[in-house]
Amino acid sequence: MQLTLDAIPHSPPARSPVPGNRGIWVGIFCELTEFALMFLAYAYFRLTFPEDFHRGPGMLNTTAGVTNTLVMLTSSYCAMRAMIAIRRNQARVCLRWLVATLCLGIVFLLVKAWEFNWNLDHGVVGTGNSFIAMYYYLTLNHLVHVVWGCLGLIWALLRTWGGAYSPADHEGVEAATLYWHATDLAWIVIFPLMYVLR
Repeated sequence: MQLTLDAIPHSPPARSPVPGNRGIWVGIFCELTEFALMFLAYAYFRLTFPEDFHRGPGMLNTTAGVTNTLVMLTSSYCAMRAMIAIRRNQARVCLRWLVATLCLGIVFLLVKAWEFNWNLDHGVVGTGNSFIAMYYYLTLNHLVHVVWGCLGLIWALLRTWGGAYSPADHEGVEAATLYWHATDLAWIVIFPLMYVLR
């Protein structure tokens, strides 16, 4: 008896599922493309106005920048812990980590609001200095993404609280935390460019 290839049973090829969903990856791609263009603008203005960029970091509140960097890094850790928890079918634990991530996101916004107020009190305004204009352009754009990230976390948090996710189906938690990590990544680049590099 001759066997044909069609007669031999075979399982479908294994493939790793892409975390999150296509929509969130489009959003992350757009976010990172936007920041890449802004970083190119930063490089252009740094070459064109070197004196502004040499003096610029000294005009900013470094403590606020360092604080928000620590806040963003810690929040990303919390987001990672939320993902680990939901994969282990620990919805309550996931919920606590999502709340921690969201609270740290709100802390970031509060520190940034305080920093902008400090800037105004110390005359750090975006006129007549290309570094300061670039600083506001980058940080305000990042601020918008943090707000969007917080809204995504609230959505994932409410869905987790409602019992919508399981180890087999937790796409919403993945999407919210992936976007949060991308926003954190953008800040990790912004911080040294604005507050450190002279």
